[in-house]
Amino acid sequence: MKTPRYMEGLGFNPFEILTEEILFLILDFLDENPLDKKSFSLVCKSFYTAEARHRKTLKPLRSELLTTILERYPSVTHLDLTLCPRIIDNSLILISSVCNSSLRSIDLSSSKCFSHVGLSNLVLNCSSLVELDLSNGTELTDFAAASIAEARNLEKLWLARCKLISDLGIGCIAVGCKLLKLISLKWCLGVTDLGVGLLAIKCKDICSLDLSYVPITKKCLPSILKLQKLKDLVLMGCLGIDDADLATLKQGCTSLQTLNMSCCQNVTHEGLFSLTNGAGSLRQLILAYGSPVTLALAGTLQKFSKLQSIKFDGCLVTTDGLKAIGDSCISLSELSLSRCLGVTDEGLSSIVTKHKELRKLDITCCRQITCAFISSITTSCTSLTSLRMESCSFVSKEAFVLIGQHCPLLEALDVTDNRIDDEGLNSISRCSNLCSLKIGICPNITDEGLTRVGMSCPKLKELDLYRSLGVTDLGIAAIASGCSRLEIINIAYCKDITDHSLRSLSKCVRLNTLEIRGCLRISSLGLSAIAVGCKQLKKLDIKKCYNIDDAGMLPLAHFSKNLRVINFSYCSITDVGLLAVASISCLQSMTILYLRGLTTNGLAAALLACGGLTKVKLHASFRPLLSKPFLKHIEARGCDFQWRDKPFQCEEDE
Repeated sequence: MKTPRYMEGLGFNPFEILTEEILFLILDFLDENPLDKKSFSLVCKSFYTAEARHRKTLKPLRSELLTTILERYPSVTHLDLTLCPRIIDNSLILISSVCNSSLRSIDLSSSKCFSHVGLSNLVLNCSSLVELDLSNGTELTDFAAASIAEARNLEKLWLARCKLISDLGIGCIAVGCKLLKLISLKWCLGVTDLGVGLLAIKCKDICSLDLSYVPITKKCLPSILKLQKLKDLVLMGCLGIDDADLATLKQGCTSLQTLNMSCCQNVTHEGLFSLTNGAGSLRQLILAYGSPVTLALAGTLQKFSKLQSIKFDGCLVTTDGLKAIGDSCISLSELSLSRCLGVTDEGLSSIVTKHKELRKLDITCCRQITCAFISSITTSCTSLTSLRMESCSFVSKEAFVLIGQHCPLLEALDVTDNRIDDEGLNSISRCSNLCSLKIGICPNITDEGLTRVGMSCPKLKELDLYRSLGVTDLGIAAIASGCSRLEIINIAYCKDITDHSLRSLSKCVRLNTLEIRGCLRISSLGLSAIAVGCKQLKKLDIKKCYNIDDAGMLPLAHFSKNLRVINFSYCSITDVGLLAVASISCLQSMTILYLRGLTTNGLAAALLACGGLTKVKLHASFRPLLSKPFLKHIEARGCDFQWRDKPFQCEEDE
């Protein structure tokens, strides 16, 4: 908007005439990229104020910034603190005093430094709280559970791995939080039938219940199955339940839509039949790493006319069982058989020929599959959107041509460790909606096929070329030129990749994950180009890039302000480079193994400077060189040390 000439020099701001409603509509279109919102807020004071009032969700990078951030954004309703490991009681007291009744959701799943005192203050002052995630609260006790019980409006609660909370605490929650619709007790080893039963009796509105690895038995099942609104039930790893227990049930849960009984080796088709008796609305069934998929199991599935998704990952599969499933499940749209033994062309073909509306198929590591099955699926299931077939080593190269010819709607394709060549890749490039393509460990792929993908698949966001040794800078340049939406790329151990590839990729401004491990011809010049061009970079793996030194770390520290994870083991980096990277405020995780130019003092200084660090992997040789008080101080800030004692690996070891 150009200022009229007669108003020039009068200090008139044309943006001031835009109403807040219009500004909010503009901000709604900027939700994908936080940098866009930042740029918006810097235009003028009115934009700055509007952006602050518009923001409803916050994800702070550092707990010490909470005061400033909460004052800046007074309308926050959802607070995600997963990047702030050190949230103490005073932090929760601050949040409760500033946010008050406006706060509706808070995620504390990465924080371990608060107690029931802070929680009590939070739930009492934030009376509108409906979602609370306390997963990984391994130090939280029944006192914390009693505090949670004061959140009378709570609807969703996650307590995964809160191992010190017992039936007593769960009982308090059951009595106080009667509006609960979702609760996760995964790995709550102190909870038994008593606590779960109380929840089921008191909280009648529960729709989603996760009891994974909770030591329950049949005693609490009748109460659970009486929940009239229960849609999602997860009983993964509940080894205290077997067929005999389930046989005592008179009625299953009629409202159930999703059931996960993975890793329940003591439950067969007989127990499943009892548990799901009357559950005619079941849409998703997950039985991974459980009993064999047999003819009898298929007979049980026959009563689920609305079943759309089945996952048998890791199970022993029989051909007769698959054939029967093909006859039984008339609405099947998703099937996962990842790492299943016994999967054959005959069994799978019997399913796909009868389920032409199949959308997603996972046959990862089904090593008996051949081109015959691929021919069946490409003839029958032309509406496939996702196909995962890593390490299907008997599938010939001709099969991939068929996939491209007959499955034009594919959005995700994983053919890692297969015989696909350029002809197959040329055919697959017809899938113009492709967003994720994984062709790692495919030695027959060259720049020719990759160039066609770059020309024809503009929606591509993820590309995995791990150890695809036929790829060079030409192929990467084609991808960078044609796939401007690229966010993730893995070119680790592609021996002919040089700095030219990184210069090409620097044009992909949305790139957030870059893995170039073992690319020996890449240097600091290429990394500098990435740092300047890819401002959204969050994850970087440059392990064994021996030619990357401090000269690459300095621009990284200056431009890559969003970097959170970095692995620079075996690089030629010294104290100077490490200290530069440590200045990145977002940085959370570092892997530091065999940096020859690194000294103990340099490491200590970097650890002190990197205030947001939550995890660091170090070689065990540094452990005795860093004082115990120093290590305790860094750990007290929320950082977890992982010590590795691996021998040095030279280039030839890979």
